Amino acid sequence: MKNIILRKCIATNLMYPKDSLLRVVKNKDGLIFYDPSGKAPGRGAYISKSEDAILIAKKKNVLSKAFSTNVDSSVYDSLLEITKKKEE
Repeated sequence: MKNIILRKCIATNLMYPKDSLLRVVKNKDGLIFYDPSGKAPGRGAYISKSEDAILIAKKKNVLSKAFSTNVDSSVYDSLLEITKKKEE
């Protein structure tokens, strides 16, 4: 039987299968971006693919806390765009 890899959504603090989350990465140069492959080097944080979770994350500014740096709101906006595209 194959193990299901679980990760915690930093917005909701709930555990989800890794493939149902969006991975955001801060690389060694300090760039913060969405990682569609899930394998980019750097510090990763996971957010649920739901629009509600991303809005919670934006309101609480959880990526700034996770990466110990200021995260521009455009990162959250791009995650919202990604979830809207996947729903279509």
